[in-house]
Amino acid sequence: MSTQLTIERKILAHFQPEHVEVINESGAHNVPPGSESHFKVVIVSARFEGLRLIQRHREVNGLLAEELQNGVHALAMHTYTADEWRSQFADVPKSPDCMGGSKG
Repeated sequence: MSTQLTIERKILAHFQPEHVEVINESGAHNVPPGSESHFKVVIVSARFEGLRLIQRHREVNGLLAEELQNGVHALAMHTYTADEWRSQFADVPKSPDCMGGSKG
């Protein structure tokens, strides 16, 4: 199983997030093609209610300790409660209705 999928599954099981993104950013770094060493995670979870940013990051680091000791070199974390997510980004943008093809 890929490191990206392992990270995503662990986050889903532990945080039960409203929204999660696990993005492999390794391609933007000086690593061999196909590497899984640099990641960004976006997690929106009720588990973050009442926790300071450092506490949230410690919880994510603890959850992913094995990955961080075995090949993951960098982990950018963006952790939000549902209210924080909505106040900063609203909801995930809706895709527009299709106006092309046979509807045109």
